[in-house]
Amino acid sequence: MNTETLTMGKAVGNEAVASRGYAAMDSKSALAQFQFKRRPVGEHDVLIRIKYCGVCHSDIHQARNEWNGSKYPMVPGHEIVGEVSAVGNAVTKFKVGERAGVGCMVDSCRKCDACVAGEEQYCKDTVWTYNSPEGHIGTVTYGGYSDNIVVDENYALRISDDADLASTAPLLCAGITTYSPLRHWNVGPGMKVGVVGLGGLGHMGVKLAHSMGADVTVFTTSKGKAEDARRLGADHVILSTDPDAMKAQAGTFDFILDAVSANHDIDALLAMLKQDRHMVVVGLPTRPHALYAGSLISGRKTLSGSGIGGIKETQEMLDYCAKNRIGSDVEVIPIQKINEAYERTVKGDVKYRFVIDMSTL
Repeated sequence: MNTETLTMGKAVGNEAVASRGYAAMDSKSALAQFQFKRRPVGEHDVLIRIKYCGVCHSDIHQARNEWNGSKYPMVPGHEIVGEVSAVGNAVTKFKVGERAGVGCMVDSCRKCDACVAGEEQYCKDTVWTYNSPEGHIGTVTYGGYSDNIVVDENYALRISDDADLASTAPLLCAGITTYSPLRHWNVGPGMKVGVVGLGGLGHMGVKLAHSMGADVTVFTTSKGKAEDARRLGADHVILSTDPDAMKAQAGTFDFILDAVSANHDIDALLAMLKQDRHMVVVGLPTRPHALYAGSLISGRKTLSGSGIGGIKETQEMLDYCAKNRIGSDVEVIPIQKINEAYERTVKGDVKYRFVIDMSTL
């Protein structure tokens, strides 16, 4: 389908939408130019012209099959922001020309308990934005390292006209991944909150927890991150490799958000919690953590995990961030530098999220 035929307003396409992007052809190859087809624009679909797409570390894990199960060719990207260029005849949520975003999922079963509760991210039949079976034209879903995307209006998000698009893109994953557990465990004024790690996830955790009124401490292994942590909103910084500093803070925290995607000492962090308090893991290392049960038993502490949020909560997060002028710290790159960005991300050489300017495609 020539997408220009869909730019005049409401329309339903009967041909696949031509798309261009960058894809991994296998687990060892660099990402390269790739042309493909998206499904026709259905009655409830919106066609979004992508302007920016964030680069998440999970994109690298999947492109390199580090979590197993990757399908190729793969077009990564689930931190998508852009502009609606066409809408299906039955669409009521969006109009042509409005800003819209797509996060980590593009569909779910819509019937299970999780979906009914507005927590589609926990549906067993969630359709992820890329690397999931595509039920319309029999391929897999392709993500946001591309010029457009077709998505059901119910799985698209509204983006404020006042928000900076580039710094908003990572909110669709890094933002909601940290916002959801902070909200679920009612983080707010008077609480002492620890954020472990100051990367793409951690820096958003600091910003959000600070905005919610918490007293925020960053746990880091790098002395060089102390100044930046305070700039982002941290009240205190603890070098987690300093046993004296860790011992001094033992049993003083109400909540800890662990945003590290590499293996580290979970027991040492659980020791920081008060009795009956919570630590939530949002980072996802490639190897399992080691855990001593006594770290939980002593003090009746809980260790849990949290994924992204549902569509309703993700919209709530976007509105909250727009109102409070919160965005991700980003380095905008042309699509031609995506492979370099992958290597730099693995080395931790980014503050704090790469975002692709899709006009360079």
